[in-house]
Amino acid sequence: MEITNVEEYEPLAKQRLPKMVYDYYASGAEDQWTLRENRNSFARIQFRPRILIDVTSIDMSTTVLGYKISMPIMVAPTAMQKMAHPEGEYATARAAASANTAMVLSSWATSSVEEVASTGPGLRFFQLYVYKDRNVVAQLVRRAERAGFKAIALTVDTPRLGRREADIKNRFTLPPHLTLKNFEGLDLGKMDKSNDSGLASYVAGQIDRSLSWKDVQWLQTITKLPILVKGVMTAEDARLSIQHGAAGIIVSNHGARQLDYVPATISCLEEVVKAAQGRIPVFLDGGVRRGTDVFKALALGASGIFIGRPVVFSLAVQGEAGVRNVLQMLRDEFELTMALAGCRSLKEITRKHIVTDYDSPHPVARL
Repeated sequence: MEITNVEEYEPLAKQRLPKMVYDYYASGAEDQWTLRENRNSFARIQFRPRILIDVTSIDMSTTVLGYKISMPIMVAPTAMQKMAHPEGEYATARAAASANTAMVLSSWATSSVEEVASTGPGLRFFQLYVYKDRNVVAQLVRRAERAGFKAIALTVDTPRLGRREADIKNRFTLPPHLTLKNFEGLDLGKMDKSNDSGLASYVAGQIDRSLSWKDVQWLQTITKLPILVKGVMTAEDARLSIQHGAAGIIVSNHGARQLDYVPATISCLEEVVKAAQGRIPVFLDGGVRRGTDVFKALALGASGIFIGRPVVFSLAVQGEAGVRNVLQMLRDEFELTMALAGCRSLKEITRKHIVTDYDSPHPVARL
């Protein structure tokens, strides 16, 4: 079967992957309302295309934190990718580099920052949780810097892991032949390694519940890398992110895996963008499956988007070629959307190109 869109990878991945692994990637928290809403909210945004514009040439390129990329579509951090395919994060890194876009490596990756760097050049950021032992955090950050990573994506919505009932039912554990490579050989210092539940669950239990804004500032004292605050959903937290030195914001609900019944990220985006007032870039992850979704996010003020589940599902089905295909399909769809909406560059995508379900029913009257 010829795969013609990103969504078609998921059912194929479900057939290939062990139930425990598929459920880990696919499921959300509790009732999974937010998981569905992340997708459904995009469907409630409609286009107001402009016509008779010369779209012979379309430029999708942009910059993120000063680095030029070919399109505003980037790879989000997803944990334990070797559960999907033996090449795991290696394949994803090569695919992102070949598409000339950015990849965020999960700190819970099954390949280390050094191993990912060894795949060749590419724009890479490192996703970070803050652990009780700050020495461990400092070691991870230093290694990411040495490996050539260009930013830290600090995940702030996880003082505790959300309740993912599929994982509870399946008694999820990292398969025995895999490990969280960034923690292997790390001086875990005060971390008690006598725990016999495996490194993955042990590391998850070491996330610091006391994480606060002062830690965002502390992080800036141990690294020169720009810090993206990942997990912002409100104007209040957007303003605090800026006050505490964030270089960017990622509007994220952790793929709907943390607190259920929070809004879809696309529904929170405009509030966060308005609060940021253009002082720092605002990005989005959660529910992006079409080039039209990318356009809608940019029209609401996002500087770019990150995709997560489509990467691991395509990785499971076709390895590196699958991830390349996902990035290419989204790129092609986004380019077509721009052409049909009458936009030749990203700066031409405006709020006037869309209507949301909370806008006036007569948008023309607002112009």
